[in-house]
Amino acid sequence: MALRGLLWLAFLFAIAVVLAIVGRFDTGQVLLVYPPYRIDISLNLFIVGIIVAFIVIYAVLRIVRNIWRMPQRVAAYRTRQRVAKAHAALRDAIGNLYAGRFSRAEKAARDSLTNPDNKGAAGLIAANAAHRMHEYARRDEYLAQIDSADWQDARLMATADMRADGRDADGALLALTEMQSQGGRRIHAQQIALRAQQQLKNWGEVLKLVKTLEKREAIHPAVAVRLRQLAAENLLRDRRHNADALLELWHSLTAVERHSPRLADVAAELLVALGRPQDARKIVEEALAQNWDARLLRRYPDTTGGDALPLIQKAEAWRKERPDDADLMFALGRLCLHQQLWGKAQSFLEQALKLADNETLKIRSHRALARLHEQLGDADKASAHYRESALAMNVV
Repeated sequence: MALRGLLWLAFLFAIAVVLAIVGRFDTGQVLLVYPPYRIDISLNLFIVGIIVAFIVIYAVLRIVRNIWRMPQRVAAYRTRQRVAKAHAALRDAIGNLYAGRFSRAEKAARDSLTNPDNKGAAGLIAANAAHRMHEYARRDEYLAQIDSADWQDARLMATADMRADGRDADGALLALTEMQSQGGRRIHAQQIALRAQQQLKNWGEVLKLVKTLEKREAIHPAVAVRLRQLAAENLLRDRRHNADALLELWHSLTAVERHSPRLADVAAELLVALGRPQDARKIVEEALAQNWDARLLRRYPDTTGGDALPLIQKAEAWRKERPDDADLMFALGRLCLHQQLWGKAQSFLEQALKLADNETLKIRSHRALARLHEQLGDADKASAHYRESALAMNVV
C-alpha cells in the first residue's frame, strides 16, 4: 500500500509538471457569443473548464445512478448476509453433529436451509441429528425435502444407513434397491445390506455378502469368521428336517467352515437327530483331525448308531497321542458304556474324573459313573456319585 501511494504521488507530480509546462504556451483564445452577450476566455481556461464540467457531470450521474439502484444493492447485501449466515449455520450444524449435540445440530441445519444451495447438505445433517434423537418422523421429513438430482444417491445411502441402524431392515434394502445399479456395488452399500440381511435373518445373503466384503478387505477377519459361522449354523438349522438338504449344504461350505468345531458339532447333532449317525461320525472325525476340540469329543459318542466298537478303536488311537486328555477319557467311557464294557467304562470315567480341570466335566463324569453303577446294581456307589455331582453343581 505504501508503494502504491508513492506511485500515485509521483504520477500527480508528473501531471502538475506537464500542466505547468503546457500552461506557459497560452496563445489561443476562445470566443463565446450569445447575443447580446460575449465571452472571451483563454484556451487553457476553456480546457480546464471542460474537464471540470465533465468531472462534475460524471459525479452527479454516478450519484443519481447509485440512488436509483439503492434498493437492488440493499437487497443484494441482505442476500449476501443471509447466505453468509446460512453457511455459518451449516458449519455449526456439522460441528454440533459430530460433537454429539444433536438438538443444536438439527436447529442449526434448519437455519441453514434459508439458503436453497444448502438444501441437500443441511437436510442430511438435520435428518442424521433427528435420527440420533430417535425422531424418525422428522428424519423422514428432512430426507423427503432433498429433491436435487445430484443428492439422490447421498439421500438414499443415508436413508438405508439410518433405517438399518433403526432396525428397519426392509426400509434399508428398499432404499438400496432404489439406488443406481453401480451404487449397490459400493462397499458401504454392501455393509449396510449385510446389517439389514442379518436383521431379517436371510443367512444365505449374509454368507454371500460376508464373502464379498472379505475379498475386498472391507470387514475385519475375526468378524468375517464369526458371521460366516453364524450364517452357516443358521442355514444348517433351517434344514434340520431334511438330512439330504443338510448334507448338501454342508458339502457346499468351505473346508475352513467344515473344520470349525462349532459348525461340525451343530451338523453332527442335527444328523444324529435325523437318524444319520454315520454321516455325523464322519463330520466329527474330519473336524477333529484339523481342530481338536472338547465339544466334538463330547458329541462323538452320540454318533455310534448301533455298534460302538469302531469308534472305540478310533478313540483308542487318539489316546496314544493324547494320554492325558480328560475329555477323550470321558468320551471313551461313554462309548464303553454304550457297548456294555463295564470295566473299561469305569476305568476311563474314573481317569476322566481324575484329569478333569473344570467342574462341568466332573459333574458329567460323576453322573456317568452313577449310571454305570446302577447298571451293575450297586445302588450305594450310584448314590454317592449322584451326591458328588449335585455338590459340584451347587459349587458351580
